[in-house]
Amino acid sequence: MKRVVCAPNGTPGVPIGDVRYVLYNYGSRPGEGGVGARLIDEIRTMGLSAGQKAWDFLSIALAVLAADEGITRSDSPDGWTREITLTVAVADAGFWATQAASLAQALRFLTTDIWALDFIEGGVQPAPLRNRAARPETVVSLLSGGMDSLIGAIDLVAQGETPLFVSQVAKGDKANQIEFASRISPRSLHAQLNHKAVHPVISERSQRARSIIFFAFGALAAESLTGRAGRVDLIVPENGYISINPPLTPLRLGSLSTRTTHPYYLQALQRVLDAADLRAVLRNPYQLKTKGEMLTECLTPALLADLVGRSTSCGRYARSGFRQCGRCVPCLVRRASFHAAGQVDPTGRYRYDDLSLPGRAHRDFDDVRAVAYAWRVIQTDGFDAWLGGALNSAVNPDADGLRKTVRRGVTELGEFISNRLDP
Repeated sequence: MKRVVCAPNGTPGVPIGDVRYVLYNYGSRPGEGGVGARLIDEIRTMGLSAGQKAWDFLSIALAVLAADEGITRSDSPDGWTREITLTVAVADAGFWATQAASLAQALRFLTTDIWALDFIEGGVQPAPLRNRAARPETVVSLLSGGMDSLIGAIDLVAQGETPLFVSQVAKGDKANQIEFASRISPRSLHAQLNHKAVHPVISERSQRARSIIFFAFGALAAESLTGRAGRVDLIVPENGYISINPPLTPLRLGSLSTRTTHPYYLQALQRVLDAADLRAVLRNPYQLKTKGEMLTECLTPALLADLVGRSTSCGRYARSGFRQCGRCVPCLVRRASFHAAGQVDPTGRYRYDDLSLPGRAHRDFDDVRAVAYAWRVIQTDGFDAWLGGALNSAVNPDADGLRKTVRRGVTELGEFISNRLDP
C-alpha cells in the first residue's frame, strides 16, 4: 500500500507518506511534488468565487489526480491494481470524513484500484470576492477541445442557453479551446484552467482518474453563477458509446477500458456533490446517443462543419506528435462517426491513415485488432455474446437504453472497420 499526502505548505500535523504533494504550489523540497500552483489566483482573477465545500472538493480532486499519476501500476502485484491511501488537507475534515467511503467507492470503480481516503484540517480557505456582478451564464459546460464537447456547446447555444465554458488546458488544444468558445458564445466566460501537476517520481501514464479535476473545476464554476437561482447544470457532453466504453475483448475488462464519464461514476460523484450542498448537477445530454448521431443531429450544422475538423479526439495526441493517430479507440470512434453520417472526414490525414496496411503500425495495432475482433464476435455469435455483463443493471439504471446505444455505437465502429480493412 502506498500513502500519498497532499497539503498546502505550512499545514501542521501532516503525516509522513510515500509521496508528498504541495497543494496549490510547487514542491520545494527533495522528493516533494506540487499540484494546483497558481490556481487560486487564476480562478479569482476570472471573477469566480465559491464557498468552502467547492474549494475542498477541488483540493480532493487535485489530490486524487496527483495520486493517480504519482503511483505507478507496474509496482503492484498484478501490474495494474494499486492500493492507495490518500490524505488530503481540507477546511472541513469532519464533513469530508463522512464522504470518504463514497469517494473511495467511486474511485475504485473509476480506476479499479483500492482507495482509502482520510482528511486533515488545514486546507485552503480563499476569501469570497466582494461586490461580484451577477454573471450572464445559465449553465456550465465542459469544453475539452474534443468533438463531443464542441457539439455539446453548439447545441446549448442553439437551445437558448449561455454556457460558462470550463476547459482543462492540454498542450496542443489550448488555441482550439479558445477559438471554439469565442465562435460559439462570445458573451460567455471561458475558464481555461490547469492542474499543473509536477511529480517527484516517474509519472503513471494510465491516468484513469483524470476527469475528476474537470468536474471539480466545473462544480466550482457553478457556484459562481450568482445570477441563476437554485441548481446549475454542469454539462458533460460525451457520446453514450464511449461513456460506457464496453470492453472490446475479454482482456479489456474493468478500467482497462476508461470510465471517465460512465453514468455510474457520475451518479456516485453527484451523491457527494449533493451531500456537500453544491449546486452542480452533472448531466450528459448524449448518454443515449452515438457519436455519429451527435454529428448528424447537431442543431447548428454549418458552425459545426466549420470547426469540427480542428477538434481533437485522439487518445495518443501528444505521443503522436500532436497529430491525431487515427488508430486508437477514440480516433476510430471519431472516424466511424463520419462514416456513419455519410460525411467526408474533415480532420485531414491521420498519422496512421490507411488501416488496411499490414503491420503493427496499422492493421495489426492493438486497438484496430480489438475492434475487428469485437465485430467478428458480434457477426458470428451475436451482440449479447460479445457484450456479456458489461451493462449490469445494478449499476446502470437505464440498462436497456444504454444497451441499444452501445449496439448502435459498436455497429458504427464495425461497419467502418469492415470498410477499411482488407477482407
